[in-house]
Amino acid sequence: MSAPRVFFYVQHLLGIGHTARAAALTRAMRRRGLDVIYVSGGFDALEEDLAGAAVRRLPPVRSADATFTALLGDGDIPIDDTWRDRRRAALLAAYRETRPDLVLIETFPFGRWPFRFELLPLLREAQGQARILCSLRDVLVPKTKRTRLDAIVDVVETYFDTILVHGDPAFVRLDETFAPAPRIAGKLRYTGYVADAPDIPRNGPGAGEVIVSAGGGGTGGPLMRMARAARAHSGLADASWRFLIGPNMPQRDAAALADDNTITVEPVRPDFQALLARAAVSVSQGGYNTVMDILTAGARSVVVPFSAHGQSEQRRRARLLADRGILTLVEEDGLTPAALAAAIDRAAAGPRAQPMGIDLNGAHNSAELIAAAAA
Repeated sequence: MSAPRVFFYVQHLLGIGHTARAAALTRAMRRRGLDVIYVSGGFDALEEDLAGAAVRRLPPVRSADATFTALLGDGDIPIDDTWRDRRRAALLAAYRETRPDLVLIETFPFGRWPFRFELLPLLREAQGQARILCSLRDVLVPKTKRTRLDAIVDVVETYFDTILVHGDPAFVRLDETFAPAPRIAGKLRYTGYVADAPDIPRNGPGAGEVIVSAGGGGTGGPLMRMARAARAHSGLADASWRFLIGPNMPQRDAAALADDNTITVEPVRPDFQALLARAAVSVSQGGYNTVMDILTAGARSVVVPFSAHGQSEQRRRARLLADRGILTLVEEDGLTPAALAAAIDRAAAGPRAQPMGIDLNGAHNSAELIAAAAA
């Protein structure tokens, strides 16, 4: 008997967080014995370990910036109806060729609303032929328009069997950032947080260092510049400072760091968790995957959540963790070199991060739920 087949649609637009979480879920599904078709709609800046899953690549698209108001295809050309027709045809062809038992869609309909031109046709075709699940992070950017909220609920009620919420309701509940959650409560399944926790050797790079990172880097330039300026004010000024440059960091920001020979500047590394585990302090933004890496590595950390353009997700999660004493929070609008240096020194003198009862077994739990639904 062949293994259940999962058709996993993943569309990242700016950072690398969605891709990293989707890759962790894919590895867990593969360990569970599922046949996974990973359908990528973004520009693949990093090669993720997908544990042998089949990969289908759609014509790629990205957001021009953190406002998510303009979508660009190859050559940074704005997408148009011809592009949309080509993408929709490619997605439906991939679905028809693979004939999955289960369709897993990352984020939509809670986000990725501009992609309903292809996702609604996919859902209509899959309905009655495959189970349909959504993979959703713990905290959303709240929407206030009633018409949009009602439309999201309508899509969930019409097409989706289950919404996998990758969080712990004892820490934060979906209704805190998605008001109509009680209307779809029967379809919600909290999985715990998706976090990889590899064995980390005691010795290796990063020991005693200050590790500065910003995920994919698309919005991380200001934090990197501020961290470099903060070094002179910190009690760790004589330590080694390592700056990890994400693939989406603007070239001017990366070049400015590279010109400073007193710090180590290199691309994001696959052993990021190990660096954090050995570091004196981690300085970062507060995306889902970075926070999971901080928790699994037990890192002392300073988090400066990205909060421009109404992006409240990172700040809400970081505030909850700071209130539990798990990390040191510095608000983006109060960021100065002296304030950041003081936070780094406080974190270095404090305890290592502990999950404090937060469920971090989300990858395994998700794979079990998906396998049960696919069967």
